[in-house]
Amino acid sequence: MFDTSLIEISRNSYLNNINFIKSQLKKKVKFSSVVKGNAYGHGINVFVPLAEECGVNHFSVFNAKEALQVDRVASNGSEIMIMGMIDNPELEWAIINKIEFYVFELDRLTNALNAAARLNIKARIHIEIETGMNRTGFKDDELPKVFKLLQRNREHFILEGLCTHFAGAESIANYVRIKSQIKKYNSIYKLFVKEDLKPKRRHAACSAASITYPETQMDMVRIGILQYGFWPSKETFIYYASKNVDKSDPLKRIISWKSKIMSIKEVNTGEFVGYGTSYLADANMKIATVPVGYSQGFSRSLSNQGRALIGGNRVAVIGRVNMNLMMVDISNLPNVKKGDEVVLIGDQDELTISVASFADFSNQLNYELLTRLPEDIPRIQVE
Repeated sequence: MFDTSLIEISRNSYLNNINFIKSQLKKKVKFSSVVKGNAYGHGINVFVPLAEECGVNHFSVFNAKEALQVDRVASNGSEIMIMGMIDNPELEWAIINKIEFYVFELDRLTNALNAAARLNIKARIHIEIETGMNRTGFKDDELPKVFKLLQRNREHFILEGLCTHFAGAESIANYVRIKSQIKKYNSIYKLFVKEDLKPKRRHAACSAASITYPETQMDMVRIGILQYGFWPSKETFIYYASKNVDKSDPLKRIISWKSKIMSIKEVNTGEFVGYGTSYLADANMKIATVPVGYSQGFSRSLSNQGRALIGGNRVAVIGRVNMNLMMVDISNLPNVKKGDEVVLIGDQDELTISVASFADFSNQLNYELLTRLPEDIPRIQVE
């Protein structure tokens, strides 16, 4: 093995999460697995086939490159939807390969319809509308032009969906704004129906909205962080728990990140450990070097703060986290040896290093920490 660390993805934990999510959805609501950001750091190449094994057959990505990655590993029966970036030259590829994609500006809509006409293949489009996020989506004054273009080119597209995105459904602070967005979406949907442009699917809900605003589930939900075993926010979990007798967390984290001890050495009292003077040994110590550093996604801000698991014990990161390695204090672990497992995220015996606690020390969101895990760390599926 040439790699210094390994990420494990648990099939049983993922199946648990899928079953929980589906229990929260209304009947006939389509589940779209959001796998942008390399499947939130879990690895598209491993995660997509796993999701298909668990009954998932619709995947949402951010850009055309991610769509290509999914297309290469997914089965023929799965659908792929691009929610963000696709350049005009890539539209033909998407249309030929039956890739669905968002349309939120007139330039993309025109080019998609023209490409579909040239190919004589219908473009599978989702019209994104602006409801209050103010990021992407057609604004009210653009809709008449959208209607005309679609009505004149009915033979060149399939209106797969009418969609929008909520501006922070994970926080109660955004309640009024989200409610306003829901109202506006419903109003614009009626306009599309009136113009004889009824979409196959209405969709707006992300993980947070699907739990806290169940009325937004509509025909399809786009679930990202929940399926990986994380709540979008503490508020989302509190809302869920308030509605249920059982207050325990029903989700299971599917990711574990592991390395091993590279070397062990003794440090005398009064000596500094690592670069600079950030850590001074106040007693004779034994330290282990672990071949993972900030270039592998273990943030430098975890210097003298981070934790790991070795031999069923929680150990402290000491000194500065380097580009490719870190040091941990194993003074109280006499039986530890070179090559022993080091858990950076996950379980060992009765202890856990959660992504949440990991993120707290590094001042990163769960989303940020996970998606920053380098793609070249090997991912494998485990039970």
